[in-house]
Amino acid sequence: MIPGDRDTDRYRLLTRRMLVLGGMKLGLLSTLAGRLYYLQVVESQKYTMQAEENRISLRLVAPSRGPIVDRFGVPLAVNQQNYRVVLVAERSRNLNDTLDKISQIVPLTDADRRRVMREIHRKRRFVPVTVRENLTWEQVATIEINTPDLPGVAIEVGESRLYPEADATAHILGYVGAVSEAELAHGDPVLSLPGFRIGKSGMEKYHEKALRGVAGTSQLEVNAVGRVIRELSRDEGQPGREVQLTLDIGLQRFVQHRLSEEKSAACVVMDVNTGGIYALCSHPSYDPNQFATGISAELWEDLLSNPTTPLSNKAVAGQYAPGSTYKMVVALAALESGLINSRHTVFCPGYMDLGDHRFHCWKKGGHGTLDVVGALRHSCDTYFYDLARRLGPDRIAEIANRFGLGKSLGLDLPHERPGLIPTREWKQAALGASWQQGETLVASIGQGYVLTTPLQLAVMTARLANGGYSVKPHLTKQIKGMATEQTSWPPVGVKKENLDLVLRGMAEVVNNPIGTAYKARIMEPGFEMAGKTGTAQVRRITMAERSTGVKKNEDLPWRERDHALFVAYAPLHAPRYACSVLVEHGGGGSTVAGPIARDILLECQKRDPGRATVANIPAPGGVQRGG
Repeated sequence: MIPGDRDTDRYRLLTRRMLVLGGMKLGLLSTLAGRLYYLQVVESQKYTMQAEENRISLRLVAPSRGPIVDRFGVPLAVNQQNYRVVLVAERSRNLNDTLDKISQIVPLTDADRRRVMREIHRKRRFVPVTVRENLTWEQVATIEINTPDLPGVAIEVGESRLYPEADATAHILGYVGAVSEAELAHGDPVLSLPGFRIGKSGMEKYHEKALRGVAGTSQLEVNAVGRVIRELSRDEGQPGREVQLTLDIGLQRFVQHRLSEEKSAACVVMDVNTGGIYALCSHPSYDPNQFATGISAELWEDLLSNPTTPLSNKAVAGQYAPGSTYKMVVALAALESGLINSRHTVFCPGYMDLGDHRFHCWKKGGHGTLDVVGALRHSCDTYFYDLARRLGPDRIAEIANRFGLGKSLGLDLPHERPGLIPTREWKQAALGASWQQGETLVASIGQGYVLTTPLQLAVMTARLANGGYSVKPHLTKQIKGMATEQTSWPPVGVKKENLDLVLRGMAEVVNNPIGTAYKARIMEPGFEMAGKTGTAQVRRITMAERSTGVKKNEDLPWRERDHALFVAYAPLHAPRYACSVLVEHGGGGSTVAGPIARDILLECQKRDPGRATVANIPAPGGVQRGG
């Protein structure tokens, strides 16, 4: 091949290679240009939004918790400003030195310091960490004055829960507390907000959803590492709704004060027609404000170890033998079954023998011959032994259930307990044993397996007093913008003439000079009440003790003394209020619980004119009867 041909071939080869490389470069450039066009033009809106999201941080704003008020609008649970001192670590030259200076103004425990250091190490150094909450105004002012010497320290303002009535409403309202890990698992993002509080017990817990409200949002401009530059916009969200209770705080205070004269007691006052609860007290109580601000370990241990159980709501969760307050149920069961009528009598020699066992009446010498009204008036045990022996436990239990005993009543308050009304079937299922006839006699006087709560006894009394309608108790009058109170109730299903006999017996208990509670009567004309005493044993009295003389309550240790009970309604001829009183280990129902119920029902009636005017409550007898 001649040299000219070789040069031509080389030129052609080089040209082809250049063309291939050029084409490849052109293709790459086209691909790059197409990609840039796709990203910058076609997907411009998407990436503009992502860039904006990187620049703007959307954060939740805790809503203001809704207030709780009584039936007249008196505040029971409100919000107050919560001043807290915070520390930004990156602005502090020496964290320990700064904490030392803060502790000279605001006391800090070793646990507080450990918590602060732990949070600082967990979070970015520009994120504020709460050092202490609920500062006094003097502490806030002192910190503000010393700000130049406290680098990185600032005051923030939030909200905390305040209970103006404190221990008078603790068992009803409950308290709020920090969100637990288990509660965080529910998935509501507002729960993860620093310092957020939710209802832990009482109405705060029951109405948590309504009280919490809806969280707002805050748009913050942040830099690449998340530091806040400025707030762009803010939506405060929706505050929680106001919850209005049926409670009368004036009466509640009176009842709580009256119970405070005893070591441990409970009381429920309710409207016999509407079911609205005017007072529900458990003594001793506690201060819920200590929980809202953070309770100390020492105080918590003291509350738990107290033998009078101040944390327990005895009115709804305390289960006690009802004693002789149960006798109205037994009487109605016998009347409704047709076993007896108003003329049926039983002779009481002071005891009843069943097999080789003797069941004693509370009156050693006996009551003689009594009819059903007289048996209630004197609270004769022997009379009700005789009825129960012929009735059996199941027929008694049926009437007890109709009057609200032995089952939960659906109260709008957590931790209500059902009590126990025993039957043959229950004993076989629960204890694996057959029912004994002697157990029926014991149950007839409200002892043995029978357990009730003070709330249930108040409901039983209300259903007796209102003419036999199955009124249910409730504490919520309305949630703002949404009425919730029910006023129409179906009948219990007992004959009026039988109910009238029982009510007559209750009236004679208090107003007949030979009635067991005559000394506890209301003497103001027009304010009279009817009621029934109850004394429930908490220990077994042996035959040896009976032969030598039964020990008096005052000679026994407190925990071995009888429970004192009393149920009542007033006014006598136009019932409006039902009341139950329990005094733990108080002794006799007529001497201890009766006078308390008298004072409370008298106070209820004296407050009546103001109540009817302000709350527009229907007059006695104005209840709507269900079909």
